[in-house]
Amino acid sequence: MTAIILGIVNITEDSFSDGGRYLATEAALAHARNLARDGASVLDLGAAASNPDAKPVAPDEEVARLAPVVAALKKDGLAVSIDSFAPEVQRWALAQRVDYLNDIQGFADPGIYPALAASEAKLIVMHSVQGRGRATRVDVAEGEILDRVLDFFGRRIAALEQAGIARHRLVLDPGMGFFLGSRPEASFTMLRCLPDLKQALGLPVLVSVSRKSFLRRIAGRAAADAGPATLAAELFAVFRGADYIRTHDPAALADGLAVWNCATLGRSS
Repeated sequence: MTAIILGIVNITEDSFSDGGRYLATEAALAHARNLARDGASVLDLGAAASNPDAKPVAPDEEVARLAPVVAALKKDGLAVSIDSFAPEVQRWALAQRVDYLNDIQGFADPGIYPALAASEAKLIVMHSVQGRGRATRVDVAEGEILDRVLDFFGRRIAALEQAGIARHRLVLDPGMGFFLGSRPEASFTMLRCLPDLKQALGLPVLVSVSRKSFLRRIAGRAAADAGPATLAAELFAVFRGADYIRTHDPAALADGLAVWNCATLGRSS
């Protein structure tokens, strides 16, 4: 099993797991470089938290937080992803020639489509039950999840392709945790349904379960202690076909995949 690993860098005050720890530029840079050394192929930088209790961040503040970190990481030759649903931030990121844009709204604003079409960045198109904005607590029956996700992606992929955005640039994120619904069952259902999603749409899939509340509820752990639960879910996601994993702990995932491959395939590398 293999997956491209995205390391999470929260340059925020109130991310649910590590808000405030990497708000300072030097702290964010040191963390990003550590993640790269630990196995992250892409560094996913976010300057505005998306959890239900986070405060809004103005686009100019997002850019101010991101700019020095992006410049330094690009100078290092590292692949950079920008996690933002603000079109102003996305336009800025495209001008910096970042490698990925990651939008929790799945690029809901058609006004950004010409700029997306003119770029070469890969686009992580995420589904969320909220449709717009940060996560909120929505109760969704797990039996509805796959149909909801497939319907969303069908419409959004068609719109992006019609705007001239090549299909091969798209990566699909079905959303996890509160982006699928307030009950843990919704996320576990989606993990089991990853093969159906890939078969239906024929595009690579990203999964981001790291330290999320649905895992913490099952394990009875705080975010800081949710590493084992996270690793179990991430390995299951790769087993079910995830092509990308977005995680706080690339080292644990890289080690887990190495052991899995050695145990199942007799491969030590």
